[in-house]
Amino acid sequence: MLIRGGRVVDVAGDRVADVRTGPDGRVAAVEPHLDQHPGEEVVDASGLLVVPGGVDAHTHLNLPVGAVRVSDDFATGTAAAAVGGTTTVVDYVTAYRGEDPLAALATWQRWAEPAAIDVGLHMTFTEAVPESAVVDCIERGVTSFKLYMAYPETLQVDDGVILGVMQAAGRHGGLVTLHAENGSAIELLRHQALDAGRSAVIEHSRTRPAILEGEAVNRAAALAEVAGVPVYIVHVSSAPALAAIRTAQERGIDVVAETCPQYLHLSEASLSGPGGENFVCTPPLRDPWHQEELWEGLAQGTIHTVATDHCPFTVTDRRAGTRGRPEGFADFTEIPGGLPGIETRLALVWEGVVDRRITVADWVRLCAEAPARTFGLWPAKGSLQVGADADVVVWDPAAEQRLAAAALHMRTDHSPYAGRVARGWPRLVLARGRAVARDGVFCGQAGWGRYLPRSPRPGAVG
Repeated sequence: MLIRGGRVVDVAGDRVADVRTGPDGRVAAVEPHLDQHPGEEVVDASGLLVVPGGVDAHTHLNLPVGAVRVSDDFATGTAAAAVGGTTTVVDYVTAYRGEDPLAALATWQRWAEPAAIDVGLHMTFTEAVPESAVVDCIERGVTSFKLYMAYPETLQVDDGVILGVMQAAGRHGGLVTLHAENGSAIELLRHQALDAGRSAVIEHSRTRPAILEGEAVNRAAALAEVAGVPVYIVHVSSAPALAAIRTAQERGIDVVAETCPQYLHLSEASLSGPGGENFVCTPPLRDPWHQEELWEGLAQGTIHTVATDHCPFTVTDRRAGTRGRPEGFADFTEIPGGLPGIETRLALVWEGVVDRRITVADWVRLCAEAPARTFGLWPAKGSLQVGADADVVVWDPAAEQRLAAAALHMRTDHSPYAGRVARGWPRLVLARGRAVARDGVFCGQAGWGRYLPRSPRPGAVG
């Protein structure tokens, strides 16, 4: 395919050029005024942007959550991602307490086989593990390890476990990602709310205050400093967390931060309205003023990536709660948390370009380049360099796309952005040179995606 005359934006700059994809599924040339080859499809990209395919480094597909399961599996979720301009996802495997991490990895790899785009995997540890478990994962291309500082009954590990995994990962080129909230304090606040008869949906937010996210980020940074390794903070939602990240970075600690579109566009007021349970995510939505701080963090480079934490449910499953009650969840602690977003990420971050909060180059960096670099996918992913995978998005800044659930492809019956119209949407999406979406319609194939073993970080001493 020859994509002609578009405004090409990637790590190499911002210029008008043609992009040729080769029969091997890689970028063959990026130059002005390329001649058409025999049999080559030509796409006129005049007036459009040509950018690397998006990399969503935080998804949860096919995940069981108590008695219910997220509504998108790898087939539907990756098809929706492709329509929205994302051509690579990195999903989180969870090794539950007492479970062999390699057995959990094998389960997720089997689940991922129907994926329509390429898939990498992170590993979540929920208890102390021997260093050999870290090594085993890295040998299989899983080079990042999630640990929770929250959910003490199921997922949380203590600071000693975090420090030990950081040290082991650092010796072998792995990266620890952390869910940063003070889980023990939050658990007390949740019990106190229930004891006082406060069981409404809004209590999900009130019992997870932003200051406890900031405290956990401070602690995470301190542990990373002791271990002498980088740390990646997932789904940053608040000004206190952002301030803690900035302070740590100024001290020379390698803290990499991620936020999500829901924290840039939605507020906790939605939790008090009708269907408030459909806006439950963790960390919770915050007061709108936090959004301003997060956008500033994106513009300044304090926050490095935007991912989705895609974790959708149907209205019925959300109401049934994690215990699957036919009569509905009993209180806010039983609501499964997570929002749909795998399809709408690029468009929602593009709103920052439209509103002049960030630049086009920032948008490409946040949504494609930085996550690819951070998680061992560069330069095959996140760039349009010759030889990179031909994951290419032709973006129409003038296109309008309704964000109602019925107008999207994620397998859920509600949208947190219902009533909104996105300004900007993909005209064409290629995954390894093959069209997977055209004009908002999925045209790819289930099973086309590959498992991506990822590279360890340079400088490992193991």
